[in-house]
Amino acid sequence: MSVKTLIADGVAALGLPLSAEQHELLEKYVTLLHRWNKAFNLTAVREPEEMVVRHLLDSLAVSPWIVDGELLDIGTGAGLPGIPLAIAHPGLQVTMLDSNGKKTRFVKQAILELGLPNATVVQSRVEQYRNAFPQVTTRAFAALPDIIALAAERVAPGGRLLALKSALTDLEMAGLQVPWQVERHQLTVPFLDEQRQLLILAREGESK
Repeated sequence: MSVKTLIADGVAALGLPLSAEQHELLEKYVTLLHRWNKAFNLTAVREPEEMVVRHLLDSLAVSPWIVDGELLDIGTGAGLPGIPLAIAHPGLQVTMLDSNGKKTRFVKQAILELGLPNATVVQSRVEQYRNAFPQVTTRAFAALPDIIALAAERVAPGGRLLALKSALTDLEMAGLQVPWQVERHQLTVPFLDEQRQLLILAREGESK
């Protein structure tokens, strides 16, 4: 199946009402990622079709829980889930954070070539970044207690931390302490026969 068809079928399976232009931007992003990956080793996923499933659709699976406004993507790597979310949600202002200069250079170039006015990238360690956002995403970033320890201060009062996880162990959940309220959702990624979960965390006493 071609990259274009995979994107079209995957987006349809996720129920996302994207325009033809948005479909083209998603395809162009995969092309850029594949080209840069050959030289800069941005991801262990090598084939464009696999990039669509494991990176693009995996990132877009969180879309139903994203609202317009500001979002910080911590440990964005090659722009995941930040760039797919910026493409799918024009009303979203996405800031992507990563300490790896090679990866942030790619993200900066991708933003430029894709023409995304609602996306920006910052090269910084999360411990040194002081801004807070109403929505914070992490994807394949760290164990849950470590995610909370690093990302909690980046979540604005009343905001939410959305952690995309491949699997969540009882040990990780045991490390989750109050004052967090937790929503746990199973994600279905089209064409991927692996477990994916989304944890939405909000401080107790604050709106989600």
